[in-house]
Amino acid sequence: MRRVISPLFFGLHLVAYSAPAPEKPAEIPKKEKEEEVVKPIEPVIREFAITVDGKKVPYKATTGKIQLRDDEGKPRAAVFSVSYERTDIKDPTTRPVMFAFNGGPGSSAVWLHIGVLGPKIIRLPGDGTSAPFPPVRVTDNPLSILDVCDLVFVDPVSTGYSRAEKDVKPGDFHGLDEDIKSVGDFIRRWISEHDRWASPKFVLGESYGGIRAAGLANHLQSRYGMSLNGVVLLSSLLDFSTLQPAQGNDLAYQVFLPSLTGVAHFHEKIQGDRDALVKESTEFAFGEYAAGLLKGTTLDQATRVKLADRLAKLTGINAAAWLARDLRLDSTFFRSELLRKEGKVLGRFDGRVAWDATDKAAESPAYDPSYSLAFGAFSTAMLDYLGRELGYKEDQPYEILTSKVQPWRWDTTNEVVNLTDRLATAMRDNPRLRVLVMGGYTDLATPPEGVAYSIRHMLNLPENVRKNFSTTFYDGGHMFYLNPPDLAKCRADIVEFIKAETP
Repeated sequence: MRRVISPLFFGLHLVAYSAPAPEKPAEIPKKEKEEEVVKPIEPVIREFAITVDGKKVPYKATTGKIQLRDDEGKPRAAVFSVSYERTDIKDPTTRPVMFAFNGGPGSSAVWLHIGVLGPKIIRLPGDGTSAPFPPVRVTDNPLSILDVCDLVFVDPVSTGYSRAEKDVKPGDFHGLDEDIKSVGDFIRRWISEHDRWASPKFVLGESYGGIRAAGLANHLQSRYGMSLNGVVLLSSLLDFSTLQPAQGNDLAYQVFLPSLTGVAHFHEKIQGDRDALVKESTEFAFGEYAAGLLKGTTLDQATRVKLADRLAKLTGINAAAWLARDLRLDSTFFRSELLRKEGKVLGRFDGRVAWDATDKAAESPAYDPSYSLAFGAFSTAMLDYLGRELGYKEDQPYEILTSKVQPWRWDTTNEVVNLTDRLATAMRDNPRLRVLVMGGYTDLATPPEGVAYSIRHMLNLPENVRKNFSTTFYDGGHMFYLNPPDLAKCRADIVEFIKAETP
């Protein structure tokens, strides 16, 4: 909305007998630029009800944006969110509230929103490894956690419908610390506007969202004095060195090995008890295998062959392939190799997903079938849900997963991004803060052993706080909640975690 301010001044002359010649009116200075008045963004509020755990849960859904401003009050960004608040609670301040977001960087919160936590959910066929018939719609989610916790799904700047304001560079928000600060400012604003400072507060981050969650735990309490009750790391990471192998850094090979074992077992390339095999693989990864990798080129041939044979038994990839790659076989090659004879490639987000290879001789897959089966389904269902049920529409596209946040500033100098210390600091200063770690056995994007390794190396964490971690595993991959049994287990685990955290 624009308001043009044009004050006009007229000279009024009283006339007696004869009027003198009129004087020329003073020239009115023109404003070089019209003054802009930014009106508050009005949300769309609708009321619904859902049955969860056999009980009716009435709630209101609020869809809209909160405008972030700088210290001088100038608008910086409009952050889009959808929040769900139970309406039959007498005192909302006693009710927990959870802020949930996905990763990327560059992802909206759609995956958590209609995939697992919210009152509406999409359904994929079978165990979540097959493509659905389009178009996909949302249905009621009887496994939502809305019965025990209010929910706020946040789209960081440049994702979903969130955008930088006019004359503000979107890149100002595309960085590790900038992202944490802007999402933190949104959380502060939402809490203040809804009078929820007295409510138990949780953050849940999936994938890179775990990096954001760890940073927020420290930022919210150090910047605003907002102490969280809990942090949920769903298919997350804390330290990028656990995912990025390089010369002189073999850690990622160790971290991925238990997940390769889990995937090989699912596809029946190795036999035995899955959990026992994964445990054996983990112990081997950080025992004999680690010792062998540390020796580099000085590792003797006999030990090299012995390790390759053991790796073959744990992964279903023959020893010759391990030897040819100096015992360092990455997950990308594994995804092409495990089912090569069957003409299949595996998913990165979920190694259970096996679709036809487009190049059966390629060293790496041409695509990720686990992403292909989910992207279109979530995109269509989300846009239909936002417009038809929640009553919110915009002309601009809803950015499900965008590359527009690149290049992303990692805010590090000659080091790898690692938020382990920030989470440890938050837990030290708030010894009541607890962390739930959730990981899928077939996740080849952020394997569960990555966070486990980071936790083991929180050397500055006081001993009495170490008990605040709890870890749980699922049969599926990165988005394990697409597997119906995992979805049910996920709800049970989060509900138990929230209730344990609530006084």
